[in-house]
Amino acid sequence: MFQRILVPTDGSDITAKAVETAVQLARFHGARLFAVSVKEPFPYSAVSEMQPTPPQEFFDAQERIAQERLSHVVEAAKEAGVEVETESMEALHAWEAIIEHAGKVHADLLVMGSHGRKGFTALLLGSETQKVLSHCQFPVLVVR
Repeated sequence: MFQRILVPTDGSDITAKAVETAVQLARFHGARLFAVSVKEPFPYSAVSEMQPTPPQEFFDAQERIAQERLSHVVEAAKEAGVEVETESMEALHAWEAIIEHAGKVHADLLVMGSHGRKGFTALLLGSETQKVLSHCQFPVLVVR
């Protein structure tokens, strides 16, 4: 049924559950797995010329973190015998990058974790998963 499954990862425990679900679904359906890690953009400041971290050092650190997150997906996929492609990308809004990447790889299922925030906390903090659900045009499986 599913041929191209995308799983975004932020390194959290709930994302680990989503990764495991995505890997098992890919194995069951004989699907190709795609993983993406979204990096934060450099916090340029219009107020000050002084930056606490040089831009290249920041970019390098963000890439190391993204690759570490993606390595967990690669390891889980390898153990299950599932082919996986990974990509890290920089974006101001992770939800937009996730949807854009899903279109790029022609994903037919997106598997995401959700922290399950409710009430005022959910309203205040928002949710990347909720934003993806609101804007996505194809199936999304939310893992809690």
